[in-house]
Amino acid sequence: MTYKEYIAQIVYSEEDGCFIGDLVGIRDIVSFHGDSLEEIRTAFEESVDDYLLTCQEFNHTPQKPVCGKDAAAG
Repeated sequence: MTYKEYIAQIVYSEEDGCFIGDLVGIRDIVSFHGDSLEEIRTAFEESVDDYLLTCQEFNHTPQKPVCGKDAAAG
């Protein structure tokens, strides 16, 4: 899943009975979860929006996702 250039890695947790996701390609930790694909997509988009808002509030430059060749350098 992608949203505003951010990429989600999503797995299903048998133990918890839900989908668990996090943003990949950044060092900041942003996690989210949902019981269905619709819920996990909504949680992902809300998490990205919250991350960007929190960065703005704390005058912190949000990290941009790194992928491909750039990931090895980071």
